[in-house]
Amino acid sequence: MPTSSASTTDAAKPAATGGVQSLERAFDLLERMADAGGEVGLSELSASSGLPLPTIHRLMRTLVACGYVRQQSNRRYALGPRLIRLGESASRLLGTWARPYLARLVEETGETANMALLDGDEIVYVAQVPSKHSMRMFTEVGRRVLPHSTGVGKALLAHVPPEEVRALLSRTGMPAATDKTITTADGFLGALEQVRAAGYAMDDSEQEIGVRCIAVSIPDSPTAAAISISGPAGRVTETAKETIVPVLQGIARELSTALASTTAGVPQG
Repeated sequence: MPTSSASTTDAAKPAATGGVQSLERAFDLLERMADAGGEVGLSELSASSGLPLPTIHRLMRTLVACGYVRQQSNRRYALGPRLIRLGESASRLLGTWARPYLARLVEETGETANMALLDGDEIVYVAQVPSKHSMRMFTEVGRRVLPHSTGVGKALLAHVPPEEVRALLSRTGMPAATDKTITTADGFLGALEQVRAAGYAMDDSEQEIGVRCIAVSIPDSPTAAAISISGPAGRVTETAKETIVPVLQGIARELSTALASTTAGVPQG
């Protein structure tokens, strides 16, 4: 049949990268769905991707059959539950892989180092290397927190459009963890302006009294990620910050380069 022949040809067609075009298109559609909030219609995907509707329909049908996408009762498509297992495994691996960089942060700053991701509306900590001080901060790997009261949350949201930040805050609310927690959207957006101007974010007793956290996002990361150090306010002083910030920024750039090399593709032999 002509339709079957066209499908076979399309599936086998090589991509510009040397890979399989249909596979690249399928992953592109998944990423576009994630960018759109996890649920889209076929016409929206066609408009954003430039692919014809029959091609998108065929790819989505395959993704539904594999469990990576599900079709809603309103005929729109949503990301499927099978992606959760992949995401959790990838987060654990990313945390394990990042530990040597966090260990260097501890060696150079003396404070506990963390790596966190933006997962939906929440911050999730995926890796930590503790300080060698007897008095040190500890955040359980896998812990989820709201972004408005954390340094990593500010770092991760600093370059998100303000209307999207407001929408996130309206969904999560802004409960006060301490009397220093920012509890208004305008106040938080003002703090994000300071982050963009300074090149780093700070949580000064906003999550826990007496604890300071300094954080930077990892530039050009394929998923929104940040690294931070946290310690007692008596050690993470303004003077110490002048030394800590350049170290954080330098290691974040190294992480960015390393991430780029792992996502550049498999060398062709």
